[in-house]
Amino acid sequence: MTTDVTNSGPLVLQGFPLGTRLVVRYRIDGTGPNGQTLTDALGLLVRRSEVDCEIRTRKGDVTIMLTTVVAVKQVPPAPPRRDRSTR
Repeated sequence: MTTDVTNSGPLVLQGFPLGTRLVVRYRIDGTGPNGQTLTDALGLLVRRSEVDCEIRTRKGDVTIMLTTVVAVKQVPPAPPRRDRSTR
């Protein structure tokens, strides 16, 4: 399910229960290494409030201001990691 959150403000992510795996696209105002203005956070929704939410990614927790969110999509669980010792 893709949710277009344009003009949704603080109501964004309210339809997703905590623990849901999501990809959240949000604005970063050109602060990316190549001048990007958008970035994605892929992981579990672990916290949300009236002003921000927190996504637990593989690299750590990411706090995202709801006013910067452009799109949200629920994604399936991550595939199991391969055992590297069988190579």
